[in-house]
Amino acid sequence: MKNNPLPRLDTSPEMRDRLLPHCRLKPGQVWQDPDGKHRVGCLDSTDAKAVAGLVGGSDPALAIQDPPYNLVAFERRSIEEYIDWSRRWIQITHAVLAKNASLYVWLGADQNDGFQPLADFMIVMREQPFAPRSFITMRNQRGYGTQKNWMAVRQELLYYTKGSPEFNVEAEYTDIPKILRGYYKEVNGVVTENLERGKSDTIRAGNVWVDIQQVFYRMEENVSGCYAQKPLKCIERIVRASSQKNDVILDFFAHSGSTLLAAEILDRRCITADVDPICCEITIRRLEQYRRSGRLGWQNGHPFEKEIPGFVEDSGYEIQDESRLPSVQPTLFG
Repeated sequence: MKNNPLPRLDTSPEMRDRLLPHCRLKPGQVWQDPDGKHRVGCLDSTDAKAVAGLVGGSDPALAIQDPPYNLVAFERRSIEEYIDWSRRWIQITHAVLAKNASLYVWLGADQNDGFQPLADFMIVMREQPFAPRSFITMRNQRGYGTQKNWMAVRQELLYYTKGSPEFNVEAEYTDIPKILRGYYKEVNGVVTENLERGKSDTIRAGNVWVDIQQVFYRMEENVSGCYAQKPLKCIERIVRASSQKNDVILDFFAHSGSTLLAAEILDRRCITADVDPICCEITIRRLEQYRRSGRLGWQNGHPFEKEIPGFVEDSGYEIQDESRLPSVQPTLFG
């Protein structure tokens, strides 16, 4: 197996400087899918005019937002600043969604910092015209341990609705195993428990997801350099449950491009954005690679292998090939 991953891009300014010249979008520019399905914008999620230009009159039926936790444009902010920033992109999300739509927000809860930003974010959402529906926990297979606390192995997902959207209750009968015994009930004079009564070996997804593998370098969908990649399986679960084919899905924080790729796989359209040109480029390249080869990611490689076929971390990320991308005419708005 090749071993040529990128370092974390949020903590590697030298590598970021090397990658930026290979990005086809600059702030304010939009990539139009040549197949006419998707759009990727390099923009600030709190810029209402830019977002309106990106979305147009498409009426997204679903928004999946995965904002950085306590970071705004790679800079750590106070919880007050972070919440004020969140309030703005939430309001913009509501403004551009269809009359009946769903909103899912991934957000962390730092147990060493008052469970922020989740705690204050949930309070802010009470002020917004979204209705709370569920608080979902996704279990990671790996977590970070400690000798004086419980191992942290969860990620939080909040589910809200605008208006009265459909929920496809049968859309995701999963491979979640029946792992918990209990719930005893007498049936035909015989006391049974829940593992015995159902015919299926698996269950429908509830608000605790234990069947999804955390992305790591040996998985095909891995996108090295991206520090908060969500598994495709969890995004696909959301998309199936809260949208129909050909619906538009909105994502203000593209990062590794998982939402766009899930939309492509499941015959939806995606309008996504990121303030970082590198994340925009990774998102576009991930879609292009999937269409070309069917691959979901780069496993233990990286999206810029053609321009940077290898580098040596100890020597300042030495570039072996300075070839550039073909020129691309992005679409401007505003």
